[in-house]
Amino acid sequence: MTPKPLGTSIRIFLADGGADGVWVVEKSNWTGKALMAPRTRFGDLRARSDLDGPGVYLLIGPTESGLLANRVYIGETDDLPGRLDSHNKNKDFWNRAIVFTSKDANLNKAHIRYLEARLIGLATVAKRAELDNGNLGSSPPLSEPDTAEAEAFLAEMLLIYPVLGVQVFQKAEEQPSSSERLKLVGRDTKAEGTETADGFVVHAGSLARPIEVPSIHAYGTQLRAALRDKGLLVEDGKYLRLTEDYVFSSPSTAAMVMLGRTSNGRVEWKAAGGKTLKDLQDAQSGGQSNGRPGSEQ
Repeated sequence: MTPKPLGTSIRIFLADGGADGVWVVEKSNWTGKALMAPRTRFGDLRARSDLDGPGVYLLIGPTESGLLANRVYIGETDDLPGRLDSHNKNKDFWNRAIVFTSKDANLNKAHIRYLEARLIGLATVAKRAELDNGNLGSSPPLSEPDTAEAEAFLAEMLLIYPVLGVQVFQKAEEQPSSSERLKLVGRDTKAEGTETADGFVVHAGSLARPIEVPSIHAYGTQLRAALRDKGLLVEDGKYLRLTEDYVFSSPSTAAMVMLGRTSNGRVEWKAAGGKTLKDLQDAQSGGQSNGRPGSEQ
């Protein structure tokens, strides 16, 4: 029997006394440190002595297409203030920066190049964000002990990123789900999906209706068009087929895109036996769908 994972402590210090300033993030029994700040507080981040050593950083902003939630740039440098200054002058898209560095001198140039390459590789495979990087990064040759140290550091980074609201390094099907696989059946529609911690995943191979009804929300039309432009929805006989797992912001958005009409995903997505997603959510929370406390009217 696999033992239950042990809990861990992550400490977030609001250096400026508010959530809109610099965050300093540390984890128990770890020599690393993360710093996060909005671009509006770049000067406060830039002035910190924590940036004196080498580090790996992430610049995050919205996408213009709306197809994915985030656009990101992943970088490494042994001159964090100088490199961030350059990005502040020359890159427009980002509105938030996250820097990982070390509280001791154990991170060197080879380590951070390795971490940058690994993060770019993970983000490329996950396809959860648009990458602003012009290349995939180059991983330097490391000794076995150095590789082990870098991978251990990476594991802690991947634990902290979601705490900071970053979900770009893990593929959709790897996300822990809160429900069983659900089905969506409608006119020219046969889809399967899973509710996850950060969205609703519709699985590759699901079939969508190719024609939209006139009353569909404009956002649904735009999202369907963007998915087709990117080759994520392709023609397959009388259907449109989803070519890979895709994370939608909600079950209703997922149902709308697949059915070609405005939909309540909580009642459209159903488990084996006919229970709706709403039924499963009510049962999980201890509520009932008949007007008792805990139910949604």
